[in-house]
Formats: sequence, C-alpha cells, structure tokens
Amino acid sequence: MRREPRGRRRRGALATALMLAAGCARIEPPPGGPPDSAPPRLESSSPEPLASLPGFDGEVEFRFSEVISEGSTASQGTGMGDLERLVVLSPTTRVPEVRWRRNRITVRPREGWQPNTVYRVELLPGVTDLRNNRSTEGGTVITFTTGGTVPTDTLRGRVWDWTTGRPAAGALIEAALLPDTLIYRFVADSGGGFALSPLPSGTYLVTAALDPERDRRRTGREAFDSARTETGTRDSLELWMFPHDSSGPRLAEIASTDSLSIRLRFSQLLDPFQPLDSIAVTVHALPDSAPVATGPLMREAAFDSLYRARPVADSLAADSLAPDSLALDSLPPRDTLRARGDSGLKQPAGAAPQPSRPTLSDRLMLRVSVPLVPEGRYAVVVRGIRNASGVRADANGVLEVGARNDAAPRVGEPPARPPATPAAPPIRK
Repeated sequence: MRREPRGRRRRGALATALMLAAGCARIEPPPGGPPDSAPPRLESSSPEPLASLPGFDGEVEFRFSEVISEGSTASQGTGMGDLERLVVLSPTTRVPEVRWRRNRITVRPREGWQPNTVYRVELLPGVTDLRNNRSTEGGTVITFTTGGTVPTDTLRGRVWDWTTGRPAAGALIEAALLPDTLIYRFVADSGGGFALSPLPSGTYLVTAALDPERDRRRTGREAFDSARTETGTRDSLELWMFPHDSSGPRLAEIASTDSLSIRLRFSQLLDPFQPLDSIAVTVHALPDSAPVATGPLMREAAFDSLYRARPVADSLAADSLAPDSLALDSLPPRDTLRARGDSGLKQPAGAAPQPSRPTLSDRLMLRVSVPLVPEGRYAVVVRGIRNASGVRADANGVLEVGARNDAAPRVGEPPARPPATPAAPPIRK
C-alpha cells in the first residue's frame, strides 16, 4: 500500500481544518426552518431604573433576545457609529463609550461616572439583528443616581421646524441646569414632542437643534431655538428652530409678476411678526430716477388672496382695501407667546399638532400704482427690513422688466378675447 508523503498529509489536514473553520464562522438560520422576520427583543437592562448607586463604576447594559448587528459603521467615539447614534447619555459633554457584545449593548461615559449625579441613558428604536430585522419599539430609558435620591420633576414641550411649519421629529434637545450648566440630552418623538424626566428641580436653559446628521451634537450652523424655563410648572414649552444670522437681510432677487406687481426675495428668512408698515419702500424709474407711487408691502399669501386672477380694474380698486388685512400680523408677538409657555391656542384632543405661528418666508410683494414699462429698469430700496433673528438692515436692488408678450395673458390681467369665428355659409338644398 502506497503511503503519501508526510508533508502532503499535513497540508491536506490544514486545508480541511480551514474549510471547517470558515463554515463554522458563518451564522445562518437552521436549514429547513421558516425565515426569521422578527426584530430583536429587549429582554433586560441594568442597573434597575430609579436606583441609587453610590460609587457605581460598572456599565449600563441592554440585553437582547438574539445576537444583534453592530452595523456598517462601528463605534469609534465620534458619534457617527450605528450603535452610537442609538444611545443618548446625559449628563456628559462627550460621546459615550458604546460597545457591541453580541446580544448586548453596554454604555458608560468616557470621563467615568461622577459622584452625586443623576444619569439618564436612553436607547432609541433602530436596533437590528443579523438578518437586518429592525426594532421599531419606543426608546428604553434607564435613570439612576450615583448618590442621593432620584428626582421627580419633568419638562414638557414641543419643537417645530419654523422654516417648514412642521413638528421636528428626532430633533436634539438639551436642557442645561443653571447655573452649573449640567446638560441633559433628549430626542424629540415623531410628533416633535418631549417629556424630560426625571430631572433635578431648578431653572433650565432648554435648546432644540435640528441635528440633521443625528450625531447628538449641536453646532453653530444648525437651525436651533432656546428658552429658559423651570421645573414644577404645567406649562408646555414651544421651541421654534430656524437658522440664526448676525447680519441683516439683503435683496437677492427682484422680479415683476405682472405689470403692477413686484416680488422681493431676500437673502434670509424674515421676521413674520414685524409690522409691514414699519418698512419703508421706494421705487424710482431709471435712468431719470422719477419716483413711482407704490402701495403697501404684503406677504405672498395675503397678496395672492387679494390680487390673483382678477382683472386690472378690479385689482386697482382692491388697492384701497386695508393693506394687510389678510396677513398674519394679528398674532401676538413671539415674546408674548413664549411668556405663556405654550402656543396660546387650544388644540382639539387627539388632533395632530398645529403650528401657532406663520411659516417663515423670504419673500414680500409690492404693488405699484401705474403699470411697469416693458424693458424698463427701476431702482428699489427697502429700509428697516428685519430677519428672523431680529437683525434689521436696509436692502436695495434693480428691477429689470422683460419685454411684454401680448400673446400670453399677464397674471392679474384678463385673458385676451379670442378672434371672432366667421359664420358658416348656409346649406343650400
């Protein structure tokens, strides 16, 4: 019987071992069984909620019913890891240590647990298993203290994206306890609402930011809003996020929408609470700078309701109406709304939240008393316009009117009558 060389036998055994190891490394469902479509289920967590743990030096743990996925981006302390995005730890100023341990997620602050501090750890929905089944259950919160008693106070409210007038789902909320600025972080729910509890009693500076990258960190470039409030009150806080600018608005575009109307588009979103009669507008025909009489400034919604699809004669008569009777200036100033602690409006029970403020806009409309000259040029100056941050500025620009196309009806003017159709000749019998 012929025997193989010893080296060849060893190589064959090594290859077989590598194949077996590769096969064992893959985690697959049992053959022949139904496909698993159930998301991972949270089985337990520790420490116990509302526990008092002086000298605590362990980890917060979330244990699941099966092996979970670490995601395509591992946790590296940047806040951009897939599991790091699902954990909100406060109070801390750094991204926490979030570790994947097969069927567990563990969390601890990078600076270590501080004594006599109330900690809150929230695990957001979104944990997936190895088959990419995603959990959509509500977030799990563990609150405990490293010394002293657990507080019971709550802050409630809702955050809005003021640029769209919609609730800001997933917005980052930071509540800084004054005067030591101990920051607690939260995430708004799908309706933009939040209930921050339990919190130590006191005065808080609450800030909401859109957080488009979902890294749980706020930068100066994001839309945000802030307000000061106290625990122990039943008032619901409203925060309206928008981009903040330290310089005033400029005219970005001037266009004629018909022979009597001018649309002004600014470089920034405007303060919707500014009375439009506080803004001075002048129009001069170029090149001789002859003044052109104008009507009042109006917001687009009010202007469209008053002038759109009306004949020129009716539009001129409408200019004698109250200048801003259809605008939204009748709302209380935003400082008054904030002092109330809520929107000031009663919302029907069970109804979707409705905005209590007009949506921000960067446009205003202006009416002139005489038709604009085709291919004419006009200098427009707007004085005292205010952006959403409250910064006032003067803006100017030049309107260049295009050549009029008589074949197409102008907005706000009656359509041209079609030519008369000649009568058909009589039928001879």
